[in-house]
Amino acid sequence: MKRNQILKIYGTDYKQMTKDLLIEADLAGHIADRDSRIALKPNLVSASEPSYGATTHPEVIAGIIEYLQEKGFRNITLMESSWVGGKTMEAFRVCGYDALVEQYGVRFIDAQKERSHSVDCAGLKLNLCDCVEDVDFLINVPVLKGHCQTKITCALKNMKGLIPNSEKRRFHTMGLHKPIAHLNVGIRQDFIVVDHICGDLDFEDGGNPVVRNCVMAACDPVLVDAYVCRLQHYEVDEVPYVRLAEQLGIGSADLTKAEILTCRGEESREHSGEEKYSKLFRQNCAEDEDLPRPRRIVGLSDSVEEIESCSACYGYLMPALDRLRSEGLLDLLDEKICIGQGYQGKTGKIGIGRCTSGFEYNVKGCPPTEQQIYEFLREYLREKCESAK
Repeated sequence: MKRNQILKIYGTDYKQMTKDLLIEADLAGHIADRDSRIALKPNLVSASEPSYGATTHPEVIAGIIEYLQEKGFRNITLMESSWVGGKTMEAFRVCGYDALVEQYGVRFIDAQKERSHSVDCAGLKLNLCDCVEDVDFLINVPVLKGHCQTKITCALKNMKGLIPNSEKRRFHTMGLHKPIAHLNVGIRQDFIVVDHICGDLDFEDGGNPVVRNCVMAACDPVLVDAYVCRLQHYEVDEVPYVRLAEQLGIGSADLTKAEILTCRGEESREHSGEEKYSKLFRQNCAEDEDLPRPRRIVGLSDSVEEIESCSACYGYLMPALDRLRSEGLLDLLDEKICIGQGYQGKTGKIGIGRCTSGFEYNVKGCPPTEQQIYEFLREYLREKCESAK
């Protein structure tokens, strides 16, 4: 496939349709030789089942591995780390990756346990996990979903799982967008297989999955993320790291020159009686999917004062606030909730996490869970309501 193409397939047999997609894309033709060290980088941000809308379906990974092994590739490794506060191996088990690596005889590297090294990424020095150096061909397997801080997350941001936790925290002190873009200079992804099966369009930790039953393939991570912006009703400039990555020469965000192609998989061929693979072309179609507008977080962020907060902490706060809003309790809040590393050593009224430990009201933890935040704020608001009577 060409670099300006995005190939899509729909169905419910996720493993087979992934294999069909890779045959159409001729993935094997993109890899130098059969001895290449191939790494697959899924999204295991937290210990939640893929049906929840946050993590990569193991069936997609299985389809990639089977395709590669059938083509004679044997040196295959999976590598990933969960977000700060999460345990990679817990997500590994919950998502069914323990059975996966055993079945296919591949290796899994928990990048949270890796050493790291500094790399000059186009003028910005970043710490990358050492395992990145042992890769000849990197296949990125992100989930197409929303993000409560960056609006979308897919190909470019998924590389954040290959940096140490200390660097993840530092990314937030730098504002996320710039380091995400520069990270993709230091870590080159050679091929992308997007899990667009049921991602949550608001929260990166899932909870409100939107079923699309789609898998996509591409070679250009910037083009992928530009397309994701369009699908989620955002302009590319509303997600600054996409444009920054384009300016760094990582790829193109110009969808007017892209070919969005849909191919038939096993299910549609059986239905039509066809035996050969065939492509159905739909070029530059802005309305090829009817995704709902991801706007549950709109209004919630108005209740928050955020300075350099980590994704996990902020990501747990948003759904907790959403629950309070659905119960009619959030309207009782008349002060801002503070969150983030920028509040370390400071005082205030109400804060979330260890960084706001000096506040009068504080939810302990690094990060506190969604349930802990919800219960704390619910009790705080109820007491506030009672005292006002």
